[in-house]
Amino acid sequence: MLRKVISHSLLLAFLTLIACSGSESKRTLRLAHVLDQQSPVHQAMAHFGKHLEKISGGKIEVVLYPSGQLGNERESLELVQLGALDIVKVSSAVVENFVPEMAVFSLPYLFRDADHYWQIFGGEIGRELLLKGEPYLLRGLCFYDAGFRSFFLIDRAVESPEDLDGLKIRVMRSNTQIRTINLLGGNATPLPWGELYSALQQGVVDGAENAPLNFYQNRFYELCQYLSLDEHSAPPDVLLIGTHTWNQLSSQEQQWVDEAIQESIVVQKRLWAELTAKSIAAVEEAGVKVLYPEKEPFFQRVQPIYDDLAGTELGALAQRIRAVKPVEADTTDMMITGDDE
Repeated sequence: MLRKVISHSLLLAFLTLIACSGSESKRTLRLAHVLDQQSPVHQAMAHFGKHLEKISGGKIEVVLYPSGQLGNERESLELVQLGALDIVKVSSAVVENFVPEMAVFSLPYLFRDADHYWQIFGGEIGRELLLKGEPYLLRGLCFYDAGFRSFFLIDRAVESPEDLDGLKIRVMRSNTQIRTINLLGGNATPLPWGELYSALQQGVVDGAENAPLNFYQNRFYELCQYLSLDEHSAPPDVLLIGTHTWNQLSSQEQQWVDEAIQESIVVQKRLWAELTAKSIAAVEEAGVKVLYPEKEPFFQRVQPIYDDLAGTELGALAQRIRAVKPVEADTTDMMITGDDE
């Protein structure tokens, strides 16, 4: 613990020195995340910085620290709370340790489809949740698409919950994820993501679950014959700014940040959708059988999770989300202004 405190203190001094070494007329915002630079999320954040510098007339710049340069997601989040870092991108599953309401996004089959997903993130509920972290010195700026998680199996087609019975499925170390897979009939097996490829090779697990983009980019199609797009959960990525930093910004600077954030959402949404479609096509070409099972039988299996939440704040929030009615598709969000990457 002492080593961690000292490490954070040294990093705080280092980043403060960097921030103070720039021009007095320019404000520098330091943004950290754990993704590589090829990720659609990184590209969206790079677009955010580029557009923010443009509309601010060079008064604000964003310096990116990708690939976990400043630590893992929880460590980076703590740096933002300390004021050693300005902005961080983390999974909602990490944020829920600070903002309990964010746990709603880990619930199974919460969203009907991608339209419903974006309705929530861009609407009243999404805005409410982004501000829930302010008592913890964290102000949410936006949600980014991290994909719908689905099953991929070595040699078993999953078209109904019964097809999962007895199969060892790799999951994250999340109580909700573990219970979801077990209720669906699988044998939830928590493993580090970096160990999954060898675990599939050695038969330690029969399959796993993640977004199609990650299935393709990590070459799991070399080992798995089936990808079943049941889309059982969709925890998003969240971009947060420290309240220390936000409160130092003028109203004009806050407006510039908000405008640049909205631009980045459009970019990230488009890139993620394009790469997901290309990933599914690529794995099909590689010989993977892509399945589109009916979701209702799967949802019925996980209903006990929602039953247990009845009468709780989280249960009420989930009910609000599921009750949001569809709206007509709006194609205006596909129009990107400014300089695209």
